[in-house]
Amino acid sequence: MATFLSEDHMAKGTEALNADAGFKDAMANVDLGLQFNVSDGPAGPVDYYLSVGDGVATMALGTLDDADATVGSDYETAAAIAKGELNVQMAFMTGKIKVGGNMAKVMMYQGLINEFARVSSTLDLEF
Repeated sequence: MATFLSEDHMAKGTEALNADAGFKDAMANVDLGLQFNVSDGPAGPVDYYLSVGDGVATMALGTLDDADATVGSDYETAAAIAKGELNVQMAFMTGKIKVGGNMAKVMMYQGLINEFARVSSTLDLEF
């Protein structure tokens, strides 16, 4: 079991995304970089990113140069989304996540983002 927002979580997430048929279909012909900034975590703030391009997805800790959009939330919200307890659209509409950057691109790839959340909710993580 990996700890949420750890190196192991990123590795397991990358593996799961690239193995999932639904996510693989959603990422066909997609070039997208999302930066996630999570505040108020047990060990402080955590930055990680999702990069999708050339049919490959990568999750990693750190910052992504030239990310298309940045998604900010507190730890509680990020954990609820990762557990599948909170829908991404509802989190956005209720102000629990803040999105900046290329909103048109985010909206265009909403299906991919939903698939990312779905696959993330299947990971065996410790919170």
